[in-house]
Amino acid sequence: MRINILLGIAIFWSLACGYQNTSNEVPLEDLDPNSNVTLAILGVMQDGGRPHLGCQKSCCLADSGQGIVDYRVVSLGLYDRENSQGFIFEATPDFVAQWNTFRSIFIGMSIEALGGILLTHAHMGHYLGLAYLGKEAFNAPKVPVYAMPKMSEFLKNNGPWGQLVTNQNIQLNTLSQNDTVTLSSNVKIQPLLVPHRDEYSETVGFRIIGPEKSALFIPDIDKWDRWDRSIITLIKEVDYAFLDATFYDGQELQNRDMSLVPHPFIVESLSLFESLEPTDRDKVHFIHFNHTNPVLDSESDAAKRVRASGFNTAHQGQLFSL
Repeated sequence: MRINILLGIAIFWSLACGYQNTSNEVPLEDLDPNSNVTLAILGVMQDGGRPHLGCQKSCCLADSGQGIVDYRVVSLGLYDRENSQGFIFEATPDFVAQWNTFRSIFIGMSIEALGGILLTHAHMGHYLGLAYLGKEAFNAPKVPVYAMPKMSEFLKNNGPWGQLVTNQNIQLNTLSQNDTVTLSSNVKIQPLLVPHRDEYSETVGFRIIGPEKSALFIPDIDKWDRWDRSIITLIKEVDYAFLDATFYDGQELQNRDMSLVPHPFIVESLSLFESLEPTDRDKVHFIHFNHTNPVLDSESDAAKRVRASGFNTAHQGQLFSL
C-alpha cells in the first residue's frame, strides 16, 4: 500500500514538473519507498531562469506565455521522513513555487516543519527568495538559515535581509568550511569552499550525507582547476554529484566576455571526467544551466553527447534516496 501511494505521488510530481526520463536517470519507480531521506530536484536553471529577461532567442521565445514550470532556478529539497522535517538548498526567486511543489510531493511537510534553508552564496538566484519569509509575505517564525560567515554578515547588515533577522523571521546559523553539521538524526551537511565571483560573500558547495548515501551539490564554481580540491576524488566519494554546468562550451554568449562569467564548460568537464569508471560517471548529474545551454533540449547533439559519455543532466522532478 505504501509503495503504491509513493509511486502515485511520484507520477503526479513527474507530470507536474515536466519530468523526462532517460536511460541514465534513476527511474522514479525504483526509488526506495522505505528510504528515510529523499532528495528532490526543485530547479535546474542558472539564476535568471528561463524564459530569461530580455532574451529574444528561440530557446526563450518558445517558453514565453505558456506557463512552463520546468525551468526554475537551481534548488534541491531534502525530506527526512522519519522526523517529518524538510530542508531546502537555496532560496531562489522561484521559492514560493518550489516550496509548494516540495510540499505536494512530501505530504507530511509544513512550513512549520521546515528544518532549514541552506545557502551557497550571495548571487541573485540563490538567496532572493528569503524575502518571501518577511512580514510583507509569510512573516515566518524563526526559519533556520544556514550560511557561511560573510554570507551571514551580508544578510545581517543589508536591507531588506537585515529586517528578516531583527524581526526574527529567520535565524542565522553560521557555518564553517569543512565542518560537518547535523541537521537531523538522519541528515548531515558539510560546506566546501569553492572559488567563485565573491563580490558579497564567499561561495560553498555542500556534501549532503544521508543514512545510506551521500550527494555533492556544487551549482557554482569558476573552474575545476582553480579549486584546491580534486573534483574527481569527491565524485568517487559520493553516490550522486550535482555539478555546475552553466554553459556547454565557450560559444554560447556571443555578446558577453565569457572570461567575466567563468564556469566549467560541460565540454571541459567531459574531458576532465574521462578517467572515471562508468559507475562513477553515472553519479554525475549536470545542473545550473544557462537558458542558452543546448543540453536543455534532450534531442540536441550536446545532450546526446553527455548521455553517450555516461553522464546525466538533472531534471526538475527527479527523486533520489539518501
